[in-house]
Amino acid sequence: MALSVWSVRVHGTRRRWRRWEAEFTCPCCGEGWARDTLQKALLLLPPKAAGELRVRIEGLDLVLLGRTHHEPLADPDAAWWHRRC
Repeated sequence: MALSVWSVRVHGTRRRWRRWEAEFTCPCCGEGWARDTLQKALLLLPPKAAGELRVRIEGLDLVLLGRTHHEPLADPDAAWWHRRC
């Protein structure tokens, strides 16, 4: 669920990226950012499964990086995807 939500949010439409759209609510994954849930999954999954998921996430991350820019006023301790606008 989190991967499909993150994919839709990252690809979005041609309009500007809107941070609040990256948040979601899921009965099994909880509330928050789909990318945060994916990061937790990478840490909890067995190595082979984590590697397969990481490949898919990295592709989406590249799309996000291409659609956004660094937010200089963002919390420097936050994950990099929280520092994009």
